[in-house]
Amino acid sequence: MQSGSGILQVSDLSLNIDGAQILNSLSLSVKSGEVQAVIGPNGSGKSSLASTIMGLEGYNPDRGEIYFEGEAITDLDTHLRAQRGLALAWQHPARYEGVSVGKFLALGLKGRGLEINEEKIRWALEEVAINPDQYLDRDIDETLSGGERKRIELASILLMEPKVVILDEPDSGVDVIALNNINKVISDFREQGTAVVLITHSEEMLDLADSAALLCEGEIIRKGDPGKIADYFKDDCDPCGDREECQVEVKESA
Repeated sequence: MQSGSGILQVSDLSLNIDGAQILNSLSLSVKSGEVQAVIGPNGSGKSSLASTIMGLEGYNPDRGEIYFEGEAITDLDTHLRAQRGLALAWQHPARYEGVSVGKFLALGLKGRGLEINEEKIRWALEEVAINPDQYLDRDIDETLSGGERKRIELASILLMEPKVVILDEPDSGVDVIALNNINKVISDFREQGTAVVLITHSEEMLDLADSAALLCEGEIIRKGDPGKIADYFKDDCDPCGDREECQVEVKESA
């Protein structure tokens, strides 16, 4: 049992894949209803952190623990983490040949043991700017753009009302209109009391966050106010260059 106020806590997590150190002694805590951004350049370990928290195959940490509502879940299978209320929205959502949007959303509800409510399904689609009348009977296949599939996946997660959701690059591959709706969905999660881990490399997304952490080569080198993190990342960050100076500043401000 882990004590602390965070519904999701990552403690001293390290991940090595094929001899490469992907995550290194990483610790993070997220409270219910909080949007915690994790920002960093490409290749800094952001998506690997998301996959490790979700327990995806091939992402078994070498050291450290992951706690959900105070209980260690580090050794739990992915589906058991999902049953407890942990969800991941992929950077590149999958296609489901022969599965309609309506059926996909209904299956998500059924999988969580929730009532299939058509009115609520329509609401969730409208929240992500998807017209239910035009999309409910469409298959989730190559006829849908990546941005459309991403918004449909977000609608599915909204319906499931998870306790913690990890959004991996939700702004990637979407237009300005869709981005505004994604921002609204993040606000919806906050209002539901859902904790959000917002994985991004865009400083603009930090406007939605309550707190932020800057990831570099698998280590958190700065954390705190999202505006200050965004300014540093935009103007002063030498991607994974002089990490020692950053780490000294983090310790001094802790």
